[in-house]
Amino acid sequence: MKIIEIPAAEAGRLLPLLQDLHALHAQHQPERHIPAPGSDDLAAWLQDWLQEDNVFALAAESPQGALLGYLIYELQDRPALPVRPAETRAMLHHISVTEAWRRMGVGKALVEAMKTRALAAGATVVAATYAPFNSASAALMQGMGMSPVLTMAEWRA
Repeated sequence: MKIIEIPAAEAGRLLPLLQDLHALHAQHQPERHIPAPGSDDLAAWLQDWLQEDNVFALAAESPQGALLGYLIYELQDRPALPVRPAETRAMLHHISVTEAWRRMGVGKALVEAMKTRALAAGATVVAATYAPFNSASAALMQGMGMSPVLTMAEWRA
């Protein structure tokens, strides 16, 4: 397995994993997610997102070229406020591993690669969000030394 960067032009390679991730979220939080967005719409959105200057996709690739998992993160420059110092944050937005490769270190390898790249780019904080139903993501983040610092709640009409 090797960790590669996925450029915006190759965003379509991530679609099967993104669709799996989205289906999980739509199943557990149907009020927040469109059940089955079209592949063309997802591909266009993903390509646009990855074209942003500070958004990056990494993937774990098998020797045969199959994607075992991916993550998307963003480097965020957060200016100082009266209540906190300035920081550069690496915000992990998505992570998904093919079902057959879960619990085999793929997610950990992806997060380690992200952390290494982010620190080299000047990040001082690595952060992630995950849904309360996603115990696998919670365990991965905890295993990577991350601990919850806040909880977001919402109400929807």
